[in-house]
Amino acid sequence: MGLFDSKLSEIHNRLHARDISVTDLVDASFARIAEVEERVKAFLTLDEEGARRTAAELDKQLAAGGERGLLFGLPAGLKDNIVTEGLRTTCASRFLGNYDPIYDATVVRKLKDAQSVTIGKLNMDEFAMGGSNENSAFHATRNPWNADYVPGGSSGGSAAAVAAGEVYFALGSDTGGSIRQPAAYCGVVGLKPTYGLVSRFGLVAFASSLDQIGPLTKNVEDAAYVLQAIAGHDERDSTSAQVRIPDYISALTGDVKGLRIAVPKEYFGEGVSSEVKSAVQASLKVFESLGATWEEVSLPHTEYAVATYYLLASSEASSNLARYDGVRYGVRSSDADNLLDVYLNSRSEGFGPEVKRRIMLGTYALSSGYYDAYYLKAQKVRTLIKRDFDQVFENYDLILSPTAPTTAFKLGEQVDDPLTMYLNDILTIPVNLAGIPAISIPCGLASNGLPIGLQLMGRAFDESTVLRAAHAFEQHTDHHKLRPQL
Repeated sequence: MGLFDSKLSEIHNRLHARDISVTDLVDASFARIAEVEERVKAFLTLDEEGARRTAAELDKQLAAGGERGLLFGLPAGLKDNIVTEGLRTTCASRFLGNYDPIYDATVVRKLKDAQSVTIGKLNMDEFAMGGSNENSAFHATRNPWNADYVPGGSSGGSAAAVAAGEVYFALGSDTGGSIRQPAAYCGVVGLKPTYGLVSRFGLVAFASSLDQIGPLTKNVEDAAYVLQAIAGHDERDSTSAQVRIPDYISALTGDVKGLRIAVPKEYFGEGVSSEVKSAVQASLKVFESLGATWEEVSLPHTEYAVATYYLLASSEASSNLARYDGVRYGVRSSDADNLLDVYLNSRSEGFGPEVKRRIMLGTYALSSGYYDAYYLKAQKVRTLIKRDFDQVFENYDLILSPTAPTTAFKLGEQVDDPLTMYLNDILTIPVNLAGIPAISIPCGLASNGLPIGLQLMGRAFDESTVLRAAHAFEQHTDHHKLRPQL
C-alpha cells in the first residue's frame, strides 16, 4: 500500500507524529511519476524545484509546531487551464505554448492557503474541448487501467494522475462533464460543484455560463476536504455566489436512511451498455439496504440536452476565444505582412481542428439571421431542462444515474467521429445546463476490466447531501479501493 492510498486524515496523523514529512510525500509523488509517467503521460509541466522548495518550507513549519492548513503537505496536480503565477499554462494549445501567467487563479491561492504542494500542470483536451484527451496539441494521455484506452476528457490528465498515484489529488474543470466522465473512465471520484460555488477567476474561459472547477480524488472524504478548501465567494468573479459554505466534512455521517432518490428513465435508454446499467442498478440495492428509497422519474427534455449544449458552449467559446489574435496573448504567426494576416495566420496556426470546429459552429449560431433560430432557442430549451430538474427536486433529495453510457473507448476509435464523441457526454451535460452539483464515484468494473461510474446529482448548493450519499455508498462497497496495475 502506497502513501497515497491512505486517507487524508491518516496522512495528517502521520505528519503530526513525525512518522513522515512533507518532503517524503513530494518524494513519493516524483518517484511515482518517474515510474509510470512514460506510460500514462498525464503531465504537461512539472515543477519539481518549486514543489521541493514548498515542501522544505512546510517541513520547517511542521517542526516548529505552526498552524497547518486543511490540505497540509498534500501533492496536487492542476489542470492546465488553471493559471499559476510563473508556471506555464498552455490549455494544451500551441496558441498558449509560451504563456507564463503573472498571477494565480483564486483556487490556486486557496490551495496555497490550505498548504498543499503543486507538483505540476496536467494534460487536457485543447481549451477543454473534448472527451478523450486526444485533442491535446502536445500528446494524448492514456488510461492507467489500460494504456490502449482514453482516460476521458477534458480533465483526462487530472483523472489519470490521481488513478496512477502520481499526485494525491487534482483539480479539473467541468463544462459538460469534463470532471465526471474522466473520473468514471479512470475509477476515481470527480465532483462538479454548483455553478458559482467555486471561483472561476483564473480559469481560462471556454463557456463562461457552464465552466466550473472541482476536485478529483481517490475517495469521497478527500473530495469533501478539497471542496472545503476551494469553495467560497470571490469578488473577482462576478458569477461567484454569496452563499454560506457548510462543513462538508461533518456532513459525511454515513446515514442515508429516509433519503429519497429519483432515477430518470431517460438515463438508461439507447446507447447505455448493459454492463453499465447492471452496475448502477446494483448500486441502487446498496442504497436500499441503507434505508434510502428510490422511484423512477422522467426528465423529459433530456433528449435535447446535447444539441442545446453544443450550441451554447460553442457560441460562448467563439466569443471567449476571440481574444487570441496573436497580438496580446500567446503565439504570433511569423508569416504575416499586415494586421489581418496576423489575426488569420496566428489563429490558423495556433488552434487545433476541434477548437476551430467549435469556433465555426458558435460563430454561425451567433451570426445575424441565425441567432434567434439557434442560440436564442437553445437558451429557451436550457430553461426547460432546468425546470425538469427543479420539479424532480420538489419530491426527491438526489438523482441517480450512470456517469457515462459506456466504459472508456480505445485511443483513436472515435477521433474522426466528433458526433459519437459528443454523445459520450449525454448523461453529464444536463447537469451543467441546470447549474447543479454532481459527483461520479466508482461502482464496479466491466468485463473489459475498465471502471464504471455512478453519478449522483443534487439540488443547487446542496453538495453536503451529494457527498453524504456518495460517502455512505463507499463505506459499504470496495469499488473505490480498486487500483490499476501499471
